Amino acid sequence: MFESVLITIATAATPLLIAAIGELVVERSGVLNLGVEGMMVMGAVTGFGVAITTGSPWLGVFAAILVGAAFALLFGFLTLTLVTNQVATGLALTLLGLGVSGMIGEAFIGLPGVKMSPWVIPVLSDIPLVGRFLFAQAPLFYISILLVIGVSYFLFSTRAGLTLRSVGDNHDSAHALGIRVIAVRYAAVMFGGACAGLAGAYLSLVYTPQWIENMTAGRGWIALALVVFASWRPWRVLAGAYLFGAVSIGQLHAQVIGVSVPSQLLSALPYVATIAVLVLISRNRRLTMVNTPACLGRPFVPAR
Repeated sequence: MFESVLITIATAATPLLIAAIGELVVERSGVLNLGVEGMMVMGAVTGFGVAITTGSPWLGVFAAILVGAAFALLFGFLTLTLVTNQVATGLALTLLGLGVSGMIGEAFIGLPGVKMSPWVIPVLSDIPLVGRFLFAQAPLFYISILLVIGVSYFLFSTRAGLTLRSVGDNHDSAHALGIRVIAVRYAAVMFGGACAGLAGAYLSLVYTPQWIENMTAGRGWIALALVVFASWRPWRVLAGAYLFGAVSIGQLHAQVIGVSVPSQLLSALPYVATIAVLVLISRNRRLTMVNTPACLGRPFVPAR
């Protein structure tokens, strides 16, 4: 029973973790991308469509990553090159992604999907309590953990990570030192979009191997909140993703055992928890000001 609960929590947390770790890199570069939801849903429909057409879930994952990166490239062109408002552009891309995915996915509604098989490690998967949780998961689960490790190492142990953080902290000073601020931000934005596409592919190929319109159901917004909740720290994103995953699964178990609370209220619990976390964070202004990239959301225009 305990192991099954852990597995379901991991299943709910993994897409949040993948999307949030990508957005963390974006925001560390000083860019705010509110288009994560749209990129996730486009990744979900693309991954499902390619997988069902080719019979290969890995091709679906690859296609979802490319679509997420392409949407991010569009976001980057609009906000970094044309210097449009990042908030308005992100919201517009979310609406675009929801609309386009609904149009593309209309042909896939009701079709059985191609489920990505888990990697089962012999012997280790038989360990009591945690065996199947740690050693019998879908490959994207392990990729999500590797992303956390890789991003943490990149940001705090490499010269390139220091460069990206310097761009996020003070883009004018970084530009004065000869750093190509726009190029760094383009790379960060495309990485974030690729992660959002990968998170969407997880939803349609692992979490629920089928296509349902708007199947992201607000997870992109939760991923954005997770980045703030984690104070822009990768390992805190991991903890936060599993906390929110536990809340999501908890409301499902509560409905199963017949808790005498309206099902609509239970379904809203993850989003209520998101709002509560953001309110608590906003009260601690000093912590937020210390950890927030100084130029987050402000466009960079090189001196002529």
